[in-house]
Amino acid sequence: MLLNEMLGIKYPIVQGAMANIATAEFAAAVSNSGALGIIGTGAWPADVARAAILKCRELTDKPFGVNVMMMNPHTEAIFELIAELKPALVTTGAGNPGKYIPRLKELGIMVVPIVPTVALAIRMQQAGADMVIVEGTESGGHVGELTTMALVPQVVDALKIPVIAAGGIADGRGFNAALSLGAIGVQVGTCLLVAEECPVHMNYKQAIMDAKDTDTVVTGRSVSAPVRIKKNSMSQKYIKLEKEGANREELEKLTLGSLRKAVFDGDMENGSVMMGQIAGMVKEIKPLATIFENMVNDAKKQAKLLNTKLEALQ
Repeated sequence: MLLNEMLGIKYPIVQGAMANIATAEFAAAVSNSGALGIIGTGAWPADVARAAILKCRELTDKPFGVNVMMMNPHTEAIFELIAELKPALVTTGAGNPGKYIPRLKELGIMVVPIVPTVALAIRMQQAGADMVIVEGTESGGHVGELTTMALVPQVVDALKIPVIAAGGIADGRGFNAALSLGAIGVQVGTCLLVAEECPVHMNYKQAIMDAKDTDTVVTGRSVSAPVRIKKNSMSQKYIKLEKEGANREELEKLTLGSLRKAVFDGDMENGSVMMGQIAGMVKEIKPLATIFENMVNDAKKQAKLLNTKLEALQ
């Protein structure tokens, strides 16, 4: 059974919870277009998260999810809010949601942690997670070290619960590859940054469309906080400081407010322009509904071509 059948949505596609981008309005637009929209609560306090969930519910009658960053000091209050408002699904990152899982499951809320390793995926299954999102290092934003191609099948083999694949997926070929590796659906982010409904600055969208395959870099590995972003003046300064042995506090001073500079101000040189390696394939602004429809139609077309190739092996 694919994710869309489990959730009662049109496509087995989840929208990534991109900070400052995954608003109530954007999540609702994704859900209305047939995929699963996700509100990214980031570092929000609970009252802001409440307003976003209620707003999303006004804008769509389709299922949507809420992402919780476990490092948020308001995590406890946000989980209380989620228990009260009961969105269809919760995704989590940057920590272990184990102690919250039993209560959420009792309330009928699916819990889907995002994991970068087999070991963490196993821990999440033991904690009672309904499924996991397995995210490869190709993704934009916070990343692990393993590639999607290598990680997804290993997690699928290790778990009994369903797996959603993320990282490096932007068309029907990537979609089919994820399903072939054993996933029940995909999570996408970079290819949605150029959606008509996406609230990022036009400069950000243009940077995605102009990107080449080698235009991203991972910063923060030296302080165990790896983030994939566009190569620019800020990333060069950051990497220079890393090589000079700067600590996390010094590095955080450089990146303070940098994501907002990119998303809202359109500053492509001093902002943190998060994008995945797949950006080199994204070349056109389209409505969300078209992006999802094209991905699935392309997947069906590519599946037929693959079957023809496989028949030649017989």
